[in-house]
Amino acid sequence: MTPMIRLAIPLLLPDVPDLSDECVVRLQRLLERRDGMREVHVVDSQLCLHYDPERMTLEQLNALAIAAGAEIGNRYGHLVIPFREVGAEDHGGRIEGALTSFDGVTAASANFVAQTVRVEYDRQVTDRAAIETRLRELGAVPAAVAGDLPAIPSTPAAPTGGPAASWYARNRELAWSLLAGALLLAGWLSSGWSESPARLSLVLFIASYLFGARDNVSHFVADLRKGRLHPNIDLLMVVAAGGAAILGEWREGALLLFLFSLGHAMERYAMGRARSAIAMLAELSPQTATVIRSGMEEEVAITSVRAGDRVVIRPAERIAVDGEVRDGRSAVNQSPITGESIPVDKAPGDQVFAGTVNGEGALVVEVTAAIGDRTLDRVIRLVAEAQTQKAPTQQFTDRFARIFVPLVLIADLFMMSVPPLLGIWSWGDAFYRAMALLVAASPCALALGTPAAVLSGIAQAARNGVLIKGGAHLESLGAITTLALDKTGTITRGEPEVTDLHPAPGVDEAVLLGVTAAVEQRSQHPLARAVLRTAARRKVSVPIAGDLESVTGRGLRSTVHGQRIEVGRLLLFEEAGADIPAFVRERVSSLEAAGRTTMAVKRGDAWLGVIGIADEARSDVRLTLNRLRATGIRRIVMLTGDNSGVGNAVASAVGITEVRAGLLPEDKVTAIDELRREGGVAMVGDGVNDAPALARATVGIAMGGAGTAAALETADVALMGDDLGRLPFAIGLSRASRRVIRQNVAISLSVIALLVVTTTTGVIGIGPAVVVHEGSTLVVVANALRLLLYRLTN
Repeated sequence: MTPMIRLAIPLLLPDVPDLSDECVVRLQRLLERRDGMREVHVVDSQLCLHYDPERMTLEQLNALAIAAGAEIGNRYGHLVIPFREVGAEDHGGRIEGALTSFDGVTAASANFVAQTVRVEYDRQVTDRAAIETRLRELGAVPAAVAGDLPAIPSTPAAPTGGPAASWYARNRELAWSLLAGALLLAGWLSSGWSESPARLSLVLFIASYLFGARDNVSHFVADLRKGRLHPNIDLLMVVAAGGAAILGEWREGALLLFLFSLGHAMERYAMGRARSAIAMLAELSPQTATVIRSGMEEEVAITSVRAGDRVVIRPAERIAVDGEVRDGRSAVNQSPITGESIPVDKAPGDQVFAGTVNGEGALVVEVTAAIGDRTLDRVIRLVAEAQTQKAPTQQFTDRFARIFVPLVLIADLFMMSVPPLLGIWSWGDAFYRAMALLVAASPCALALGTPAAVLSGIAQAARNGVLIKGGAHLESLGAITTLALDKTGTITRGEPEVTDLHPAPGVDEAVLLGVTAAVEQRSQHPLARAVLRTAARRKVSVPIAGDLESVTGRGLRSTVHGQRIEVGRLLLFEEAGADIPAFVRERVSSLEAAGRTTMAVKRGDAWLGVIGIADEARSDVRLTLNRLRATGIRRIVMLTGDNSGVGNAVASAVGITEVRAGLLPEDKVTAIDELRREGGVAMVGDGVNDAPALARATVGIAMGGAGTAAALETADVALMGDDLGRLPFAIGLSRASRRVIRQNVAISLSVIALLVVTTTTGVIGIGPAVVVHEGSTLVVVANALRLLLYRLTN
């Protein structure tokens, strides 16, 4: 068996948004051609490299992989470009096709609902400016962006010219639609009172056509000019309205275009609500900050603030930077970033995030991340990426529409010609029913239902401190029934605390704690910090210790007031041949059985007692796990590198019955693989040590994304606050999103089937078909927007 190493693909290709990107395949092919490489393949988000150890060392292989990733990353760029002023749901497909055929663009994925497009391009052939110019030619005006992965655009600024001009600019499509409706109504009324009703009505109906079909025809004509004719929804509507005109049914054709354009305007307004829910993220950070320079306070643009600057945060002011508090105390409302409902107290040494709101105290914060590297910036970029990633159901509906629309056109031609030739219908009747079929079979609701639900779900999650990095992860999380949890930092606080003090007979607790703290204050071990924190809380006097001797894996030796002090495991004393009294052994045994780490303390020849330390479970974990079970999680497994005694003690405290202890990082990966054989599994960890297991799980969920860049980059879902209590909300929202997606698909297909049958049999005509068609589209969009109101009820 050839040696093999696994490298995380996000580390080799940091700018690649997901594993379906072609750059991953390019990296495989590039490495496979290298001398000494036996096999290269992808397992989840890891690149497995099988190599010949006689021809290259492990260090050479690692350097080779990093160099190959850099070579590909330097050549191929990735953009996420928000665009504006696109009002047709099939325009996304038009943009994808046009960009993909553009020289230098290797892949493009457009999302009409989110109004963003993701582009991969060859830097040796084209650049951002050329791609944005191409977008403008397609009628998709790029929003103002900065960097390769831009921020989500806010609502476009209204042009100058007064309130009327501003209203028209924002609601142009609605204005045209209403004008088309007014002309339609005038044409219908004129037939009753005009001296020449037919001529005047015809003029009014034609005018109604012009305003009602303006967008559709412009897209249709633009395609013809470029020598392309897409069998899309616009084409179906233009052909149907044209057919009605040929039949002399100008009123029905005008009604079709009016209702269709009105439906589009209402859809745009409704989807704008979902987009604005995410776009609000970009508006969280102030554009200026008060910086201390040369001893003076100076208000500067946020773009000029650099790491190391000191920024003054006044009471009730929104914080503009990520940084560490250097002076002052205050409570900070972190809900915009982490979703925490209660303000968090901040003191010197604590971290604050851009976009959060200061309370009543003033703070001086040292900047740790300049604009572009802040947590808020990373979240915005990742959400922008998430909007362009299509869910499995959306991929299915896109494929369905691409096949279905051409079939409808073929069926329409058949319907117009075959029944009249067979003498079943007249030519006029057949033509009219064929036009009605075009309206009935237009898959608008199908095209909008899934992306609208995905966008709403991601928006509501982001507003509540949960970052879901794409529609695929939203759907996958909603199907999870098995949950694997890391122990340290996930179930527990991640910081050990003194839980037990057992002084020897005649020894006071304060003496035991003070002497131990004196020795431990020179140690950097986490257990030492736990002892010092407890001594400080209890206001115990801590004497000064002499020189420290550390015995690796055993404990510490020092002197206090000239007396020799020993603190550590029993092994420290056993190896020295000390006589260990029964009460010390009994206390150590009982504490370790309860999952505690123990310290025995001895002064000279006298034993002072035993201290128990544990990383205790978070206070709300049991309640959170019960809520998770209520959402449909049937199996919860704890994975830990600690021994089984510690693992079982923590599991028992929080109500987990299945524990896998003593696991190395690779053992956690194996455990995830075993759980995946029984179905989808979500893994929750800290996003750093658990990265391999997070990558291997069906859905990787990272804790504390607000303070950890690795958590944001590694996992599929990030809980922005260090709060496991957000997980039931995230899973419940994902399940609700899956239900809404399925409901929308069912509604869309049912309405199409109903309209196809009723229009082809002549039960209803073009007018009623348009009403039902547009009504179903608005229903699925409104159904998706319900997710913006989702709250976990149990």
